[in-house]
Amino acid sequence: MHIPTRQLPARAAWLKIHLYLALTGGFFFALIGLSGSLSVYREELDELLNPQLLIKAPQDPSGHDLKYPSLDNIMAAVQAAHPKRYGAWTLEMPQSPERAVTVWYEKPQETYFEYYAPLMVSVNPYTAEVVANRYWGQTAMTWLLDLHTQLRLDRLGWNLVGLLGGLLMISIGTGLYLWWPAKGQYRQAFSIRHNAGMIRFAVDVHRLVGFLSAVTLLLLAFTGLQLSYPKALETLLGSPDVGHGNSGPAILSTARPNNRPVRLEEAEFIARGPFPHAALRRITTPVGDTGTYRVNLRQGGEINQKHPMTMVWIDRWSGHIKEVRDPGAFSWGTTLTTWMWPLHTGEAFGATGRLLWFITGLCPALLYISGLLRWLHRHGMVHDRPIQLSALRPAIQNFQKQLCRIGLTLLKLLVRLAKKAGQYAPVVKAKALLWLRRIQQHPIANRK
Repeated sequence: MHIPTRQLPARAAWLKIHLYLALTGGFFFALIGLSGSLSVYREELDELLNPQLLIKAPQDPSGHDLKYPSLDNIMAAVQAAHPKRYGAWTLEMPQSPERAVTVWYEKPQETYFEYYAPLMVSVNPYTAEVVANRYWGQTAMTWLLDLHTQLRLDRLGWNLVGLLGGLLMISIGTGLYLWWPAKGQYRQAFSIRHNAGMIRFAVDVHRLVGFLSAVTLLLLAFTGLQLSYPKALETLLGSPDVGHGNSGPAILSTARPNNRPVRLEEAEFIARGPFPHAALRRITTPVGDTGTYRVNLRQGGEINQKHPMTMVWIDRWSGHIKEVRDPGAFSWGTTLTTWMWPLHTGEAFGATGRLLWFITGLCPALLYISGLLRWLHRHGMVHDRPIQLSALRPAIQNFQKQLCRIGLTLLKLLVRLAKKAGQYAPVVKAKALLWLRRIQQHPIANRK
């Protein structure tokens, strides 16, 4: 498959688009990428900076690990430490025996008027001892995550990050178009010439890193755009509001209040009835006489690790199950919507995916620096100079060969995908027309 991009008259226009996007948005692409890379390992870095969050699992005299105390004991310790905080609390269970239980309080008085700054209470799950009280945005890693998601600019920043995600997709598309090699020059497209000067080296690194990271960067940019504007994909796919952070519908308790409300431990036990093999992830306490327990469980097939979509609502007075949400019964459109968060964070692919996402997040900074170096050289602000890499030449050559193999394999895969896309074009067209009709029939589209 050959695309003669070098002979197309539009190449100069695409080059200008790519250049202007890099000059105006490149710094923000790099900033969001670097903060996203560190956020992949946010919990591990948070524990490194705050050793008190690491819990050593005690053992009984027989040498076996002790079990957690009841959820009610953990919640009692939190309420004793914060007796004047009324409303819902959410207990988030640790996914490792060395981690604390995190209990969330969404709108504390101290940060009530901030965009998002809940109280995070860390509790030793074995002793029910409160080990830390912190507010979101006032710790190093939550501050960094806010920088990644909304540039520390609240709702405006959230929208800007989504816009930057769309611009990054355009930048990647134009970069691939400009990179595409002429016939017979595929090996040259994957080469890094370290003996032709600093600028040539920077250009080769820019082209190669851009190609190798294009697919994962496109996925991250698309999922980031969707997380900033979740209603767009939900409307397009006709799925309900099940995006990341959605707590589900408002389900109320209907039983008559009594002097024996359901306890946390009992609510968890009841919620496991429909899903006996699921793991507990979160449980939210009821508010007022009509509040319900909301229990988040994770079934084996869910790719959402921290925020699974299996939910059970329990009446706080009778213990009856009021509502169940089972991802196994979702339509394909709703399932795709729920995949956006785990795809963006890399948790959908396990430890390998997180590492790949960490490396990918570093690529925009490398692309920005190498591209900016080339631009400064063209405008006479930076002078070229030789690179002395003689001692590293064998390792570089071996690395170059491996990159060539990977690049050629990816290129063949792209060609195959393009051919398959042609086969499925009629199906995609029919789906697109169906979505278009749904959008046209939507009440918002018909509003005058």
